[in-house]
Amino acid sequence: MSETTVRAGVPVLCVLGSPGVPGGGLPNRPNLERLSGRARVEYADGDSLAALLPVADVLLVWDFASDAVRRAWPGPGRRPEWVHTASAGVDRLLSCPELVDSKTVITNARGVFDQPIAEYVAGLVLALAKDFRGSWELQRQRRWQHRETMRLAGTHAIVVGSGPIGRAIGRTLMALGVEVELVGRTERSGDPEFGRIHASGVLGTLLPSADWVVCAAPLTESTAGMFDAAAFARMKPTARFVNVGRGAHVVQEDLVEALVSHRIAAAALDVFADEPLPSGSPLWDVPGLLVSPHMSGDTVGWRDDLARQFCDNFDRWAAGEPLFNVVDKQLGYVPDRSAP
Repeated sequence: MSETTVRAGVPVLCVLGSPGVPGGGLPNRPNLERLSGRARVEYADGDSLAALLPVADVLLVWDFASDAVRRAWPGPGRRPEWVHTASAGVDRLLSCPELVDSKTVITNARGVFDQPIAEYVAGLVLALAKDFRGSWELQRQRRWQHRETMRLAGTHAIVVGSGPIGRAIGRTLMALGVEVELVGRTERSGDPEFGRIHASGVLGTLLPSADWVVCAAPLTESTAGMFDAAAFARMKPTARFVNVGRGAHVVQEDLVEALVSHRIAAAALDVFADEPLPSGSPLWDVPGLLVSPHMSGDTVGWRDDLARQFCDNFDRWAAGEPLFNVVDKQLGYVPDRSAP
């Protein structure tokens, strides 16, 4: 896309929405009042998207949990030159080979969820360290039972994912006195906040020293299933595991076994291989496991933040300026050079 081309006419913006995401999520239509008169907005669902793609200049994937793009993209006709997803993860879009191989630019919602997710992870770490769940249960039973809990300051965390979410998690945990090491795709030295960023290939050697292991990595071929039986076997029995990345990062059966056999002390999952988590899933009843419904980044006003971010990028697109948060379709995430 040219950095100097100013577009003439009224572009067509297709918005992929849904009647509602089960268990909560984004409403069918974002607040796009800023674009009134500047774009012809067409709304689509999973059934109507294929017919609208050939006329759309821009596609906003508002229903980021939908697989409709993968189903609708293949086929004849032109395709949008820009696709934006209202999520940090882009794995659903990159599962469509035709989109990956096309010239269409993909952007994501990088930046909206960083601090909210970091605060959520800090809350989980505090809750696990201080046994808030046990206190609540004892209160429910009207039992006065004194206990000793874990001191957080001085403990050691491994945060897997060196992007903005992982970095925000690291900063927030360090503010609580936790010693943090970050793991990214490649090793880097001289980081101003964390010193050295470890390469993912050495994760196995880092796990035995960790009190906390937090997954906030993008989902790619190399990160899928990275937390399996071998990874949990390397953790110490007092370690706690938190996943706010993607459900596919974890081999769920291996995590269940690690918890049931007390291979690790506890875990908290905010993401799952199947969402919503079926009511019949055994994960609901696993001892030491805290389940939450993919809500770690969803704070009051988050939908408006997502819409505002898209409108800001639309302004740049309409003016022919470089877009923010351009995804490298081969890496599977936004390189730092493409972030605002």
